[in-house]
Amino acid sequence: MGCLLALFAMVSPRLAIFLLWLFSDRMKIAFDSGWIALLGFFFLPWTALAWAVCYQFPGGVSGFGYFVVGFAFLVDISSWGSSERARRQRASTGNYV
Repeated sequence: MGCLLALFAMVSPRLAIFLLWLFSDRMKIAFDSGWIALLGFFFLPWTALAWAVCYQFPGGVSGFGYFVVGFAFLVDISSWGSSERARRQRASTGNYV
């Protein structure tokens, strides 16, 4: 399951979250509220996926897991920034596709 999840995550983190939710109870274990998982799905998909994968049942995320979740957060933030930069560049050149 882990290798397939990694392959689907390379295509889309949202697809990997959906498959993780569909075929396992990992999302329910990692998130206390379904709303937090849903918000993570829409706004911070890499962070939500990393949190669900790094969550150890009795103790939560610990040790190296915090590094993985932090890196995923940086990837999410950089994707938001790069999309904003691309939008501004398209607007300034008048190249609307």
